[in-house]
Amino acid sequence: MDIGGANTKAAYISIDNGFVIECKTVTEYFPVWKNPENLGTVLRRLTEKVSGATRLDCVGVTMTAELSDVYPTKREGVNHILTHVAAAFPAMPIMVLTVDATLKSLAKARAEPLEVAAANWTATGWLVAQLIPNCIVIDVGSTSTSIIPIVNGKLSASGKTDLEKLMNGELVYTGSLRTNIAAITNSIPLRNGTARVSSELFAQSGDAHLVLGNITKEEYAVETADGRGKTRAEALARLARVVCADTEMLTEQEIIQIATYIHNKQVETIAEGLRQVYSRIKPRAKTKVKAVVTGLGRDFLARKAAQLASITEIVALNELLKTDVATVSPAVGVALMAANTFEGRAIQWTR
Repeated sequence: MDIGGANTKAAYISIDNGFVIECKTVTEYFPVWKNPENLGTVLRRLTEKVSGATRLDCVGVTMTAELSDVYPTKREGVNHILTHVAAAFPAMPIMVLTVDATLKSLAKARAEPLEVAAANWTATGWLVAQLIPNCIVIDVGSTSTSIIPIVNGKLSASGKTDLEKLMNGELVYTGSLRTNIAAITNSIPLRNGTARVSSELFAQSGDAHLVLGNITKEEYAVETADGRGKTRAEALARLARVVCADTEMLTEQEIIQIATYIHNKQVETIAEGLRQVYSRIKPRAKTKVKAVVTGLGRDFLARKAAQLASITEIVALNELLKTDVATVSPAVGVALMAANTFEGRAIQWTR
């Protein structure tokens, strides 16, 4: 289980003789701040979707939902989430991922909440480290981007907490769907001049990417800023409002130019963090450093940022695993880690 503030994801893997023979995944938009007491119901529902009536041997858990402002502190968030996890999976081994890419019991996770808060990036990094010894993983989700360095087969992140990662380039708070346009740029070139951006939540990154064709209506899997629909026309209207205009004041082409500028600013922001991380690890890597892209924004944000940062070898995580896990890679990673621990040996992804 990867329990996020906006999206909760589950991955179910089945093992036979040391190899993964089946992998099923599911995602549900669940804004935890609206009704945190429904978390247990969500966990049980997702489990039923991926595993049916199959008896589970163990459960691996990671989270980022503790950052939600429904919780006064991360300690309270972690403990509330783990309480619902324990209720959803009674009498079952539960392993909680730490920022050191290890697994702890529920009791130890409760005792050291900052060790398990916002640790899901380590599951993705650990998963990739089994496949490529020197690389930087760029995971662009709906809300934020994790930049995860791997050197000589080991996770080599300088930061462990979100605060540390924000300071060293390993966490960039821009994403494919939920980022307020006002957090991406404070001005936009328009009509041979520059328009300052309203700081209201009139539109978000998902609107820009829907208008540009980077995502489908179905992939726009979060609420819109105005509560209206996810058609292209509605996204155009929201983007126009960012500069305090509307679709009668701006042409469609002008709004497309706004969307394109927003897209480019996101790419530049991710590339800036990527350069910061790349400069730290390149001297230590024994082979050429590749970029591994994953997440919903893997192609239109992560790949473009890697190219802008002059990284020439870029591979998608889906290609490495030969299965579509891009939007749920932390859940898949923590499931595989839990399987390794439960079986007491390294589980291979394919025969």
